[in-house]
Amino acid sequence: MKKSKDLSLVALFAALTAVGGFISIPFYPVPLTLQVFFVLLSGTILGKKLGALSQIIYLGIGAIGAPVFHNFTGGIGILLGPTGGFLIGFIPGAYMAGLVYERFNNGKIRFSGLILSLVPIYVIGILWLSLITGMSLEKAILVGGIPFIPGDFVKSIIVFLVEKKVKNYLKFNI
Repeated sequence: MKKSKDLSLVALFAALTAVGGFISIPFYPVPLTLQVFFVLLSGTILGKKLGALSQIIYLGIGAIGAPVFHNFTGGIGILLGPTGGFLIGFIPGAYMAGLVYERFNNGKIRFSGLILSLVPIYVIGILWLSLITGMSLEKAILVGGIPFIPGDFVKSIIVFLVEKKVKNYLKFNI
C-alpha cells in the first residue's frame, strides 16, 4: 500500500509542477512561474528521493514532447534551450529540500534549507543560460537570477507555512 501511495504522490507532484508552469508571467528570457513552489513542496512532502523523482518524471514527460513546460511547451528543445538549466536544477532543488526536512525538525533550519534549496536551481540555471545564449555570466545573473529572488523567497515562506498542513491532509485523506 505504501508504494502505491508514494507513486501516486510522485505523479501528483510531477503534475503540480506542470500546472505551476502553466501559471506563467512572460519574463524574458526566463518566465516567472509557480514551479519552484511545487519543486520545494515536493521535497518537503515526499522527502529527498521521491521529491527528486517527481521532478525527474516531470522533466522526462516534458522531454518526450508533452506540453508540460511553461506556456504549454514541451520537447527536448526546451531542456536544451535558455531555461533548461533552471528546469534541470529542479531535481537537486527538490532533493535538498527533502534532505533538510528529513534530517532536521527545527523550523529555522528547515526554512534556511528551503532557501539553500534554491541555490542549485539558480546556479545550474544561470550557468546554462550564459552558456546557451552566449551572454556574460554577469548579465545572466541580472536577467535570470536577481529578478526572481524576491518571488522565490516568498514561495519558500509559503512552502514553510503550508507544508505541515499539506502533510496532515495527505496523511488523513489518501
